[in-house]
Amino acid sequence: MAPLLELEGVSKSFGGLLGRRRVTAVRHVSFTLSEAKPEVFTLLGQSGSGKTTLARMILGLETPTAGSLRLQGQDLAKLRRGAGRRRLLGLVQPIFQNPFEAFNPLRHVDHYLLLTAQRFGGAGAGAGARAATEASLRQVGLSLAEVARRYPHELSGGQLQRLAIARALLAKPKLIVADEPVSMVDASLRMAIVNLFKTLRDEFAISILYITHDLATAYLVSDRISIMRAGEVVESGAARQVLTHPQHAYSRQLKDAVLVPRFTVGHGDGASAKSEQRQ
Repeated sequence: MAPLLELEGVSKSFGGLLGRRRVTAVRHVSFTLSEAKPEVFTLLGQSGSGKTTLARMILGLETPTAGSLRLQGQDLAKLRRGAGRRRLLGLVQPIFQNPFEAFNPLRHVDHYLLLTAQRFGGAGAGAGARAATEASLRQVGLSLAEVARRYPHELSGGQLQRLAIARALLAKPKLIVADEPVSMVDASLRMAIVNLFKTLRDEFAISILYITHDLATAYLVSDRISIMRAGEVVESGAARQVLTHPQHAYSRQLKDAVLVPRFTVGHGDGASAKSEQRQ
């Protein structure tokens, strides 16, 4: 079986015309996601590290300057146009940082949910689409009755972000690319979304490419992690190992600068997380 997603030496540069300085946003990035073993794979880095540019290339919104991206063994460049675009959207769905930009302010939000259920979820029109939409909304703690006939401005940022996740689920994707999905929501909802990603991995066999600058949530949700700086991956590996015992100097700087979760085993089979300031 071909990998779900395979990047080899992917680079992206901008500029270089009319005397403008050429800027390399992503430089020689390689990694693979297996379809047989869904996981939460995190790209961690500060603003300007290149992680969002990399996400846009995976979504087919940018073309790499060098290297290759393959989805289920097929060159992603061939899936960016025509009939291939529909297949790409059926396999990979985005969740963006600002949920207010994900919905047309002049349309009711349920319009997009029902449309996605029909076009990509195979639900058909009418009752089938409504049933699929209701089921997807339940996964994110909402109901169709709460959001039907409502415009984006009538909902909170947290509700809209959950709607964006529900819409992504309706397409039954193999991969969700989540670009800073919890940066605009409060702490309680942040943890709910992080836990939902683990549910999607475990119960629905969906891999998550989680893009964040937040080391704490990366620690809680990730199976593997790559740390990016200035367009390059400086360290990769199992998330707990990289985040608790980083080897690269930049990784150590990130760890020392933030609150890092420290797990303590409680009663039963769960674990609780505490935070400690690294000095």
